[in-house]
Amino acid sequence: LYLAGFSRHFRPERRTSASVCVIRTILHRDIKPENVHIGHDNEIRLLDFGVAISGLTPAASVRAEAGTPSYIAPEQFTGNAVTVQSDIYSIGVTLYYALTRKYPYGEIEPFQHKQFGDPVSPSRYRPDIPAWLENVLLKAVAREPAARFETAEEFLLALERGAARPLPAPTVTPLVNRGTDVKFRVLLIVSLLANIFLLYLILVLSAK
Repeated sequence: LYLAGFSRHFRPERRTSASVCVIRTILHRDIKPENVHIGHDNEIRLLDFGVAISGLTPAASVRAEAGTPSYIAPEQFTGNAVTVQSDIYSIGVTLYYALTRKYPYGEIEPFQHKQFGDPVSPSRYRPDIPAWLENVLLKAVAREPAARFETAEEFLLALERGAARPLPAPTVTPLVNRGTDVKFRVLLIVSLLANIFLLYLILVLSAK
């Protein structure tokens, strides 16, 4: 799926089935390349609504981790409610994979306890991806739901505007805040102090 072909399918006068799902409060919950079909009429359609639910379904009755691990949103791994932003995340990963053949957080195996940091910039795999498209993709696959697009229509509008009205680049999480593991932070601080001490010794010895 090349950028030119993708842009051709997202014309302003059309609605994708993904945006129609959101308008009708349907959560697909398993958006991935295998479930996206481009017909002979060049219309993009979603397939396989086997685990889809109504957006009005009580959260308590919904299994959060339904879907394909590499495409489901981080909040689903922690049992949080599935929302529109969860499907937007899956759409973002689908487009990211279509352009790079990679996943923004790496491939996730079933039952894997995944720790999500910052997504890998798609330009690392495809240097020809323009900055505006990279920013759109990174917003769609943001770790926190609140940092993603609010609706599929907003996502579509950002793609349509392209370089004419680009989104700002996402904020990168400082290294010290990337891990939630206490041991990781302790090791990071110890390493930093050790390097400062070594630098001090070098300066002292060079001054003699």
